[in-house]
Amino acid sequence: MYTRTITYKDFNDVERKETFHFNLNKSEITDMEGSYEGGLSTMLQKIIDAKDATKIIKVFKELLLKSYGEISDDGRRFIKSKEISEAFSQTNAYDILYMELATDAKAATDFVNAIIPSDLKSVVEKEMAPKFEVIEK
Repeated sequence: MYTRTITYKDFNDVERKETFHFNLNKSEITDMEGSYEGGLSTMLQKIIDAKDATKIIKVFKELLLKSYGEISDDGRRFIKSKEISEAFSQTNAYDILYMELATDAKAATDFVNAIIPSDLKSVVEKEMAPKFEVIEK
């Protein structure tokens, strides 16, 4: 799980400091893999080979919004919905985090490594890290 505290100004010019949580479980990753011909890694490689940073950022935005959720009060659930993700995407906190991850390859790699289950991290380090570095160049 990736947890990030972000200080930002809301649309009433009030400074806020909030903590946000991001996580993907194995079933969500499997679903994402199945939604791309050849899998997510293959699709990303094709985009990289074509030097299409716009498409890479689009996929990264999908990862950011699909991984966002709220921890239930009892800690048993990580609650996600389209409405929760959309509400987050409409905040200045989202803008701050999105721009950081879209422009900093190390931050992007750290984010991806943190949102996936620990037993899949070695795959991400091998497959995804080089791809995010292309965005930065």
